[in-house]
Amino acid sequence: MLALLATAWTGISSALFDAHRANLRSRSYATAAFNPPTVARRVVPVTTRDGTRLRVHSYGPEDAPAIVLVHGWTCAIEYWNAQINAFAGEYRVIAYDQRGHGASEFGSSKLSMDLLADDLVDVLDATLDAGQRAVMVGHSMGGMTLQAWAGRYPEQVAARAHSVLLANTAAAHLIFETTIVPLFNRPSRLLKLKVPLPFLVGRLGIGFPIVFPPIAPVEWLFARQIMSTAAKGDLLDFGMNIVRSCPALVRARFGLLAADMDLGESARNLVVPTSIVASSFDDVIPVAHSDLISEMLRATGSFVRMEILPTGHLSNIEAQPEFNAELTRLVEAAYHRPKEAVG
Repeated sequence: MLALLATAWTGISSALFDAHRANLRSRSYATAAFNPPTVARRVVPVTTRDGTRLRVHSYGPEDAPAIVLVHGWTCAIEYWNAQINAFAGEYRVIAYDQRGHGASEFGSSKLSMDLLADDLVDVLDATLDAGQRAVMVGHSMGGMTLQAWAGRYPEQVAARAHSVLLANTAAAHLIFETTIVPLFNRPSRLLKLKVPLPFLVGRLGIGFPIVFPPIAPVEWLFARQIMSTAAKGDLLDFGMNIVRSCPALVRARFGLLAADMDLGESARNLVVPTSIVASSFDDVIPVAHSDLISEMLRATGSFVRMEILPTGHLSNIEAQPEFNAELTRLVEAAYHRPKEAVG
C-alpha cells in the first residue's frame, strides 16, 4: 500500500512540476516580443535514434525558406520567442527543445556533444526536405551543438546549411575563461594579475543543481552574472523564467558536459558563411571564446563578421534589434530576399 501511495505521489508531483515549468515558459509580458508566437505552428513528431522524444515546432509558412534555431543550456524553444515573432511571418522558423530541456525527454544514452549532434541530425531529417538547406542559429550550448555537428558530420554542413550564426558560444575550456565567479579569471586590482578559477571548483559550481527562486537577491545576481545590470522588468523576468523552467538536475548534468566540453577545431568544418555574435558583458562565455572561433573560421575562409553587443550572455533577448539585424543579414544573403532588418 505504501509503495502504491509513493508511486502515486511521485506521479502527481512530477505532473505538477511539469505544469509549473510549462507555465514559466509560456507566460505573457507587456513586451510583445517575449510573448508566445501567434503565427501558425506545427508540432513535428521527432524520436531520436536512441528512442528519445523531442519537442519540435515549425512556425510560419511550410514552403518558406527555413531558419533553424538551437537553444543553449537551461533554455527551451520559448527562449527564441523574440526571433520567432520577428521572422516567422516571412520565413519558416524551426526550433526544438534539446533533450532534457523544455518538454523533451532526457533519454537513457550517455550525455555527450556527439549525442547532441545526433539529435540535431534527427531534427533536420524530420523538418527539412531532401536537399533543403536552412540558415542555422545556435546560442551558447546551441552554438556548441552546431560545432559538434560540423565536427561529427562534416559532409552535412554544406548540404544542410546555407549559413550559420554562432552566438555567445565557445569551442572548449569554459572554466579557464569564464568570469561568472567573482574575482576569478580576471585581473586582480591588488595583484594586477589574472587569478585563475581552479578547474575542480568551477566544475563543481557549474555542475551543481542550483535553483533560482524568484526573490530579489537571486534576481539581482542573475542580472549581474548571467545578463547585465541593465536587465530589468520584462527582460529580466523573461530570462529568469526561461532558465527557471529547466529542472535543476538537468541543469547540473548539462553543466558538467559544458565544463568538460572540448570541440577542438570542429568550427573549421563550418564551411558555409558564418557570423558570430559575442557580448562585452558576458561573464558566462567571454568574448575571448568568440575570438578563437573566428580565427578558425578565417582559416577556413567562411568567416563573415563578428558583432560584439553591449549585453550579457542572453544577447538575442537583451539586444533584440541588433541580434535580429545580424540574422537578417544572413537570411538576406542566403535567400536573396532583401528586406529591412526586423526587430
